[in-house]
Amino acid sequence: MDISAGIQASLAGRYASALFDLASDNGTVTAIESDLDKLEAALAESPELAAVTTNPKVTRADAEKALWGVSAILGLSELAQNFLGVLAQNRRLSQLPQVIRAFRAIAAAQRGEVTAEVTSAHALTDAQLDALKAKLTAREGRTVKLSTKVDPDLLGGLVVTIGSKRIDASIRTRLNSLSQAMKA
Repeated sequence: MDISAGIQASLAGRYASALFDLASDNGTVTAIESDLDKLEAALAESPELAAVTTNPKVTRADAEKALWGVSAILGLSELAQNFLGVLAQNRRLSQLPQVIRAFRAIAAAQRGEVTAEVTSAHALTDAQLDALKAKLTAREGRTVKLSTKVDPDLLGGLVVTIGSKRIDASIRTRLNSLSQAMKA
């Protein structure tokens, strides 16, 4: 498997790579992705859980115990539970969101997928998302997953980011360009 050097170079990337290798060996990559999705949602919904992962005053043992409890409630796999224990023991729980992102990137690369972050001024309809996905898949030559956000400041149009490529077709950018051209 070819993993980008940028992911492997980061601390979170090394943990994500190790977790991916273990999950791949066990044939549980999809299950681990699901576990990480549940965990990410729990972190977003619970400020207390997020504090456990980022507060340096929480001891390793207390953090590990809290995460074991959360893992049981969320129904996480044994591999995911053990991985969280390793992060707690190594004082790396603050890196959990980055580890989750890196794991997703590694898994997507393995499947030949790429994720496009789409920011629009208004929520896109399913038909618009399907058409955009089809065009981006044809352009990239591989499966594209869409991650959408709404930013009313764009005024209209889209901003699509795929890896290091950015397609900015927003009205805000066009107006800024026009304003700069008029000043010159």
